Amino acid sequence: MKEDFLAYLWQYQYFDKSALSTAAGEPLQVLRVGFANSDAGPDFLEARLRVGEVEWSGSAEIHVRASDWHRHQHQEDPRYDQVVLHVVWEADKPVHRRDGTLVPLLELKNRVKPGMLQTYQQLQKSGSTIPCAAFWPSVPEITKTAMMERTLVERLEQKGASILQNLTQNGSDWEQTAYELLCKGFGFKINQVPFERLARELPLAVVRKHRQSLFQVEALLYGQAGFLEQEVPEEEYPRNLVKEFSFLRHKHQLQPGLERQHWNFLRLRPANFPTVRLAQLAAVLAAHQQLFSRLIEAKDVKAYEGLFMQPVSAYWQQHYMIGRETASEHTSIGKSSVHNLIINVAVPLLAAYAQYTQERAYLEKAVYLLEKVKEASNRITRQYEELGWKAVSAADNQAAIGLFQRYCQPLHCLRCAIGHKILKQSPATA
Repeated sequence: MKEDFLAYLWQYQYFDKSALSTAAGEPLQVLRVGFANSDAGPDFLEARLRVGEVEWSGSAEIHVRASDWHRHQHQEDPRYDQVVLHVVWEADKPVHRRDGTLVPLLELKNRVKPGMLQTYQQLQKSGSTIPCAAFWPSVPEITKTAMMERTLVERLEQKGASILQNLTQNGSDWEQTAYELLCKGFGFKINQVPFERLARELPLAVVRKHRQSLFQVEALLYGQAGFLEQEVPEEEYPRNLVKEFSFLRHKHQLQPGLERQHWNFLRLRPANFPTVRLAQLAAVLAAHQQLFSRLIEAKDVKAYEGLFMQPVSAYWQQHYMIGRETASEHTSIGKSSVHNLIINVAVPLLAAYAQYTQERAYLEKAVYLLEKVKEASNRITRQYEELGWKAVSAADNQAAIGLFQRYCQPLHCLRCAIGHKILKQSPATA
């Protein structure tokens, strides 16, 4: 037995209330269960009860055993003087407030459906990655859909909150914050860390001074990324990059940046090499002066494709590394990569701005974009697909990831609408 299950039973009043009485035998009527308290102090605040003929207003405290009151030293804590009901699984010991008055006890052990208790225990002890896998077919589709919609919004709000922390660190500079997020996005999954570091080592303020020249933007990015520190290149273009970066580094007094070994090339196709991604990033940065506003204001997927699919320089159309030519010419980033940037750059930025401005329209736009793009399934979403659930858009995938990480993995079934429905459907007997 766990306290969170008892709190769940109390909050939703999922117990037999016929002839309800305290452990001392006084008639008990619950008028208001109170509000769950996430801070220190009693578990439920502003509860209202009638014990005998007297109506009480105060707090309710939840414990597995009544004796836990003393184990937690509540008899010494003034915050618990306001407790008007001690809700327990087992009333093994009477407890008192600091002034010596008895705290009314409600024992639930014999008032809960055996089927509900067994179902809860099955969920908590399930060996499946998805705890409710065995019950999944019995849950109405409308419940699953509503929960997926909820976890999608929660995931977006969580991502937005993380970006707002970066915004604070950047002195409320949205442009620098968007730039850092964009750089991280161009790292995709394998090179996020070095790209994120590059954004800190090379501030946007420096890049913007040279955005009129794609060549200079490339010199700054490749130089600060550590790709111009090797032997003198044989080809003219990279030799000129080395010279230009030497000049720009001195001009802007740039600190030493990354080194070649910080970047991951292993098991990547040449088209996904960080050297290629840097060329694509340089093209985007050189093309757009107001990066943040462009990311926020683009209306649809096609507009984002126009934003990100900028032609790279002639050299990088024919090379995947310095001195190494590509077999097939690539002029810009591909559409599938653009969709990845929408999911991981534009959408979280919109979610953050929605929280910042308190304008829900930006969050609705983020959801709309996710509904319009595809996202490959992964090990998490495949778990739900095996249960018969099918993702048709990135919104579905992101919702499933949110459900798994926030509810299924930590076994927070009691906070989940799907788990709630399963428990509510539990038979009276097991």
